[in-house]
Amino acid sequence: MNRTSSAGFLWVFDVLGAALFAFGIASAVGHLAGGAAPGITAYLAILLGTLMRAGTIIAVHRVAIDAAQASSAALRGRLIPQLLGGVLPRPILAGESATFAIDHVAAIEASNARFAPVRLHAALGPVLVMAIVAAVSWVAALIMLLTLLPFVLGMILAGSAARQASERQLAALSALSGLFVDRLRNLALIHHFGAEERVARQVSAATRAVADRTVLVLRAAFLSGAVLEFFAALAVALIAVYCGFSLLGLLPFPAPETLTLTSAFFVLAMAPEFYLPMRRLAAAYHEKQLGEAATAALATIAPEQPVAARPTGMFTGLHVASLRLDWPGVTIGPIALTLGLRDLVVLTGPTGSGKTSVLAAIAGQCALSGGSVATANGCALDPADIAWAAQRALLLPGTLADNIALAAPHATPEMIRAVADRVGLGALLRDRCEGLNLQIDHRGSGLSGGERRRIGLARAILSGRPLLLCDEPTADLDGDSAAEIRALLLDLSRERCLLVATHDRVLAAAARLVVAL
Repeated sequence: MNRTSSAGFLWVFDVLGAALFAFGIASAVGHLAGGAAPGITAYLAILLGTLMRAGTIIAVHRVAIDAAQASSAALRGRLIPQLLGGVLPRPILAGESATFAIDHVAAIEASNARFAPVRLHAALGPVLVMAIVAAVSWVAALIMLLTLLPFVLGMILAGSAARQASERQLAALSALSGLFVDRLRNLALIHHFGAEERVARQVSAATRAVADRTVLVLRAAFLSGAVLEFFAALAVALIAVYCGFSLLGLLPFPAPETLTLTSAFFVLAMAPEFYLPMRRLAAAYHEKQLGEAATAALATIAPEQPVAARPTGMFTGLHVASLRLDWPGVTIGPIALTLGLRDLVVLTGPTGSGKTSVLAAIAGQCALSGGSVATANGCALDPADIAWAAQRALLLPGTLADNIALAAPHATPEMIRAVADRVGLGALLRDRCEGLNLQIDHRGSGLSGGERRRIGLARAILSGRPLLLCDEPTADLDGDSAAEIRALLLDLSRERCLLVATHDRVLAAAARLVVAL
């Protein structure tokens, strides 16, 4: 049993504190009704009961929150590397990734901190209260039990509706986050094509979907709360009527037991404590539903028990057999190709045909629906053997040298300058007085699209990895610059294994093999 669940055992002291408090109050009322002053025992019981309840609440929350935060830290440590560079079952937007890494983990943490401790309390608390009350009045304990059974049935029905509503709400929130961040990143493009109204309608529809699903969650929460309060009020009312009629001798049947004012007041004071654990459970039930929905969503991205990878070996070439990718509305493949240690193969096809997705699958960034990717001798590809030169190179705030040497942190300035000159960044270095110390931001402000691609290519070359995956390396380049990059890629193919996705017919004509998608 984990620490958050075991913290529920501390609630036993809360029930005992409530019993001491009720005993002190009942004893004081009994003495006052008899015309005597309350004894010191009553005051001590009230004080001790209050301290026990306050201390229990502090201890439970401290233990539960610490355990939940430790669990969330471990989850983030497993999830973030998966989102950044692991195998994903489908492409996900940047906003959706942020939702997985932040919102979903926060939902699981809230569930562990709030719901897990009170779950055990809700199971043990009512039983302990009934046992204490039964020692004074077995009839009152029986009334509690009879009101508990239909309450549990009502909570099960309300909880099922709440779970479905929470799952739909969480899915709608993820979709809205992904849509919003993606559109925000492309505001300039949206404005250029005059698509503001259409994008506004998309965001508005996604927002309405979240609002509608939130209303359904609140409706289910109000329903479960109404069920709880009805049976709690019913139990207290029946016990109050029984105790009052018993003291007045007005019961319509022979009294099954003898109650004094002190014992009756004690039973009546303990009656609300019977449903208090379930009130706490209901208050945290929404966190529980969101936590379960978040856990189920994360299991599709980063399962707790990842599939064991085949052992990797020395890179001997690339072998792709019957590779297929199946996503909603899209099927890519099957694709088969083989590359030697020093080779150049080109993937061609119209925009949207899946060239980038195939490269991502080979790089291990998304899960295959079928087929296999391995080295020429059948071993699994080692991620450390793969260099990726993407269409949009990742740029981090820092110097040009830092960005080129991102995959080779121990590279010397001479090595960085040599590879920069090799990919055609020499003119940039000469035109900017800062040289390799040129400061750039994450958008590559002040750099052309071709220069950003050259930085990505330089980084891949400097990494020294034997398999180089290039995505549209000659796009956004003028004729002379494109010819330089083609010559560079041909030169590299005499040293390494190159797989290039491109629309460039001249580059395709120079490749050993062209695979059309």
